[in-house]
Amino acid sequence: MIRVAILGGGIGAQHLAAYDRLDGFAVTHLADQDADRRAALCGDLITPLPTVEEAFEADVDLIDICLPPHLHAPVAIAALEAGKHVICEKPLATSLAHVDAIADAAAQAGRLVFPVFQYRFGPAFDKLRALRAAGLVGAPRAASLETHWNRNADYYAVPWRGTWAGEQGGAVLGHAIHAHDLLSTFMAPIEAVTARLSVLVNPIETEDSAALIFDLQGGALATSSVTLGAAKDETRLRFVYEHLTATSHTNPYAPGEDDWQFVARDPDRQGNVDAVCADMAPGLGGFAGFLSEVGNAIAGMPNTAVTLEDGAASIALVTAIYASHRRGVRVSLPIPADHPMREGWQP
Repeated sequence: MIRVAILGGGIGAQHLAAYDRLDGFAVTHLADQDADRRAALCGDLITPLPTVEEAFEADVDLIDICLPPHLHAPVAIAALEAGKHVICEKPLATSLAHVDAIADAAAQAGRLVFPVFQYRFGPAFDKLRALRAAGLVGAPRAASLETHWNRNADYYAVPWRGTWAGEQGGAVLGHAIHAHDLLSTFMAPIEAVTARLSVLVNPIETEDSAALIFDLQGGALATSSVTLGAAKDETRLRFVYEHLTATSHTNPYAPGEDDWQFVARDPDRQGNVDAVCADMAPGLGGFAGFLSEVGNAIAGMPNTAVTLEDGAASIALVTAIYASHRRGVRVSLPIPADHPMREGWQP
C-alpha cells in the first residue's frame, strides 16, 4: 500500500477522487491553508495538515504536490530530501535550472518524480498505441492543435493567477502545456519552435493568446493555436500520419476519454483500423490512469508512467516558446547550458 499526502485541495480534490478509485493507494494526509476546505476533504479518515511542511515528517511514501506553480520546485526538492517519492502538478518547475535541481535531489534521494500529464491516459490513446503497434499509423506528417478555452475575471480573481510572480507564465505554461505534451508523446519530439504570444483577452501580466509552429523530429510540422477568449472550453487535436489521420473530439479536460475518428489514408486498410479499435478493452483514463501507472512504477513493474524526463522536456519547450517570442526567431531544442533563459523566463 502506497501511503500518500496531498498538498493543496484545489486540483488536489480531483487527485483524491482518483485515488479513491484505485487499489494500492491510501491517502493518509492532506494539507491546505483553507481550514474549511481541508476539513471537507479530510473527513474522519485523512489527517488534516495546516502546513505543507508537516507532510515531510509524515509517515507517507508519496507526496502529491497540487500547489501554485512558484511553489512546485522548492516543495518537490524538500519532499525528495525527506525521502518521499513525488507527484507534481504541471508545470513541474518554472525554469530549467529548477528542473536540474529537482533531478539532482531525486538522484541523491533515490526517489522517483512524476510530473502530472493525466491527459495521456484514456481509451482514445490506448487505441492510438494499439494502432501504432499494429503498423497501421506510419510516420508523422502534420498536426494541428487548438486550445480554445474561456477564462474571465472570476478565474483571475485568485491572486496568483495571471501574474509573473505567482503563476510565472500564461496560457502556454498553464493551459496548452497538455496539448504540447500529447503532440510530443504521440507524434514526435519537438526540435524547434517559432512563437508569437499576446495579451488579448484579460488585463493580466502573462499571455492569454499564442500562435506556434513546431518542427518535429523526422521532419513533420505542427501548429498550435491558443486562446483563453473562446466562447466555451474546447480542445481539438488532429494528428496526420503516413497511413492514418486521428482526430479528437472537443472535450477540453478529457481528450483521451471520448471517441476519436481514426481514418486510414488507404480505404482498403480501414477495416484493419476498425478491427484494432473494436478490440480494445476500456482502460483507466485521466488522473486514475495516470496514478495507476505511478503505482506500477513505484512497485518496479512495467509501466507507462510520466517521467521526470518528460516533465523536463515540457519545461524546455516552454523556455523555447518564450525565447522565440521575445527574440522574434526560431528556437531549436535542446536548450543549451549557457542559454540566458535557463534560470527562468519571467521578465
